[in-house]
Amino acid sequence: MRPRSWLSRFRRERGAREWSRVADGAAGLGAADRRSLQPEAHALRQDLNRFLQITRPSVRLSQAALDALPLPAGTDWQWRPGFLSRPLSPSGMVSPENGQVLGDQVTLWHDCAKRALILRQLPNAEVTALARYGMTLEVMGFTGGFLSLAVDLPADAMHGLSPAHVLRLETMLQPERPLPIYARLNITHGPNTEGILREIDMRGAGPQVVEFDLAGIELNENRLEKIWLDLIFEKPQMNAISIREFIVSRHPRANF
Repeated sequence: MRPRSWLSRFRRERGAREWSRVADGAAGLGAADRRSLQPEAHALRQDLNRFLQITRPSVRLSQAALDALPLPAGTDWQWRPGFLSRPLSPSGMVSPENGQVLGDQVTLWHDCAKRALILRQLPNAEVTALARYGMTLEVMGFTGGFLSLAVDLPADAMHGLSPAHVLRLETMLQPERPLPIYARLNITHGPNTEGILREIDMRGAGPQVVEFDLAGIELNENRLEKIWLDLIFEKPQMNAISIREFIVSRHPRANF
């Protein structure tokens, strides 16, 4: 992408002029034309809002702090999801459906028929927090059998990924009451999806770290399609779990 090139500027200016004309004549449009244009307008507004959020100075500073974190030797990629770096709109969801998405990276999965759940983004009030925002999952009378948050990793997490890598998750999870929490790494390559499950050690007050050694799975490096992490909460009823940090990185195994 060359945003400052003449051709790129021309295309953006032409699109802006076209939408300006559409807006000027919106009052005279028929119902069918309005319905057909609204999805385009919503998609355009979403992309523009995302660009403005990502390019805010505070987000760039947050990325600089992430790049400066002490990570294992040889770390060649690190990432913090956008819901910890920039505000979401909407900032939460109440009584969510199974599979409902918040932002563009977080999906809530559950089988609670009463949907007694609230997921919302909140500013990180702790002085020591590096992330600008946190996320809190409130669980009331949970009657289901499973509850998890799925966080999609970006495409660049797969660039150069090989069985020689170890993926590392550093989190700061703060439940109101102790409960078992698991992290599962999922990698889709071709028709297969491989998973590695690890229990998160919730003892102590510091960050929690889990590692996923890819030597334990048969990974087809040439057919990588998707990678994501699940946070799985066991017996979560009448609890609230806050996510204050979520950093994913990768480094080569020590014997490589």
